[in-house]
Amino acid sequence: MPELPEVETTRAGVSPHILDQQVMCLKVRNHRLRWPVADNLASHIEGHRIHDVTRRGKYLLLHFEHGALLIHLGMTGSLRVLIEPEPPTYHDHFDVDFGSQLMLRYRDPRRFGCLLWADPPVDQHPLLIHLGPEPLSTEFNATYLKSACQGRRQAIKSFIMDSRQVVGVGNIYANEVLHLAGIHPHRQAGRIARQRLELLVSAIKAVLAKAIKQGGTTLRNFVNSDGNAGYFKQQLLVYGRQDKPCRACNTILLQSRLGARTTVYCKHCQR
Repeated sequence: MPELPEVETTRAGVSPHILDQQVMCLKVRNHRLRWPVADNLASHIEGHRIHDVTRRGKYLLLHFEHGALLIHLGMTGSLRVLIEPEPPTYHDHFDVDFGSQLMLRYRDPRRFGCLLWADPPVDQHPLLIHLGPEPLSTEFNATYLKSACQGRRQAIKSFIMDSRQVVGVGNIYANEVLHLAGIHPHRQAGRIARQRLELLVSAIKAVLAKAIKQGGTTLRNFVNSDGNAGYFKQQLLVYGRQDKPCRACNTILLQSRLGARTTVYCKHCQR
């Protein structure tokens, strides 16, 4: 599933090509995505220009003067810019056509993504209103996290993966940042000291920022290619390395299930 860095890379990849472009036509070939694509969606955007392309959590927002298109990539979705005609494939579910052969095409084999309209204020849309702070914002800090964790018995890994607490910390990144911060993934969120939470906040910001930066090398993939950023080639510390030695202390990494997700950790480095 595309995580926050992959979605941010998608935003950066398509934005220069579609910003300030006027939508000539919306072509929806399959209305059956995660939620049905509204029959009248084209009427909201045809003839109007895109004023901004932003991201909120894992949602992409194409902003117009009177609202926004809300796009989620689901588990297998991707966006790419076409600058020359290309016949759609079976899994190409919609095109935003700007004319002069410029087109934004969405592909999603599993159809878990979405294409919805958000009236202003856009941030009050039901899918956005309950989202927590962006992890790279100043709003996400140790003071906020300590307050949010207060009295919570939930495992810290599950807690930071909850988009109502902070957006964009998917399973891979949750494993990595908890190792960097020296926190056991099963530890109750409310029992972690502020000093340790400061390390966790720093780790989240560092790991996600690095992943986004590395995504810069994939920007060319969004033009006349598959539009798929993929996961960034990082030297992962723990994820996918169960039964292998910890890179920090050589202790064999353990694996468990937490919230139905694979969790890998070092019992020596993470207390």
